[in-house]
Amino acid sequence: MKAIMDVVPNHCFERKTSTALAYLFQSVAIQTVIIAIGLAIPLTKEMIPIWIIYALISGTTAMGFWVIAHECGHGAFSDNRALQTVIGYVLHSLLLVPYFSWQRSHSIHHRFTNHITDGETHVPLVIGGNGISEKVGGENELALSSALGKTRYGIMQLILHLGFGWPAYLLTGSTGGARYGTSNHFWPREPFSKKLWPANWEKKVWISDIGIALVLAGVFIAGYKNGVNYLIAMYIGPLLVVNCWLVIYTWLHHTDTDVPHLSNSDFSFVRGAFLSIDRPYGSILDFLHHHIGSSHVIHHLFPKIPHYHAREATIAIKKSFPKIYLYNPVQIHKALWNISCNCIAVESDKNDGKYTWKNSYSN
Repeated sequence: MKAIMDVVPNHCFERKTSTALAYLFQSVAIQTVIIAIGLAIPLTKEMIPIWIIYALISGTTAMGFWVIAHECGHGAFSDNRALQTVIGYVLHSLLLVPYFSWQRSHSIHHRFTNHITDGETHVPLVIGGNGISEKVGGENELALSSALGKTRYGIMQLILHLGFGWPAYLLTGSTGGARYGTSNHFWPREPFSKKLWPANWEKKVWISDIGIALVLAGVFIAGYKNGVNYLIAMYIGPLLVVNCWLVIYTWLHHTDTDVPHLSNSDFSFVRGAFLSIDRPYGSILDFLHHHIGSSHVIHHLFPKIPHYHAREATIAIKKSFPKIYLYNPVQIHKALWNISCNCIAVESDKNDGKYTWKNSYSN
């Protein structure tokens, strides 16, 4: 870590509250314009195609708030911890994300990136998994992919991940590693596993729930006053798109056909962090989403580096560590389709402690 830190310019580790607030206001200004446009669109059946387009645009711009809240959760927004917590809590609550609960599970994800047992998101099924340190069901997933065929299996994975992946993770810990069992980000007690929530975190889970409850109350009141169609068009539709973007980023950050997962004996924090993958999201998405997808490797190495320094820090580590820095230039939609079809289950290589992807089309 010292060798890596030495190549990153010192000012990249500095956080400026004024700069962070400027980026927050940038996202606020953009979303305000989008909402104003939405309010001018008639709520009629004939305008449903326009509303679908609106949801795609509004959800894409609103993802900028998610990224800023995510930065607050890491302590990268400001050295003013109280301000940082308030902003992160409000933003994530508005997007129905339990702020402190997710802060805890996401910190585990960072600590154990691509760890086959302790990893916390997009941990794969293992062929011949033991059910203790490895998730079971890899051979069944291979059989399913063979039965469905590549195209239908890929479509199914896209629907499951993009449509249901985020709520499934919050409610059941789906795609989490074997260590924490069936967790729930809203209920830190039985019948769900309590392993993800140490005693001092249980209270924080309840505080997270208060924020969600207040937002849901406001949503229901808005729906009652303005109608369900208004609620779907202005809030639910865009929120579903935000959730899709979140899954796309996290899935593509840590999954590719040639990127392994690691056993406990082969894992280290630095190895796991360098298994993150930067990808080309283009200037528009990088602008709206504060470069979360194109500077994710440095984010895993130093999560407190603010996004406005991440590009410079990324260039530094790419130049100094070209053999281990991962960047996939494949266009996002092609990469997404590739992993949907081909990242089915992993198999352990007992000789080197790595778990590599297998699929039914090559086995």
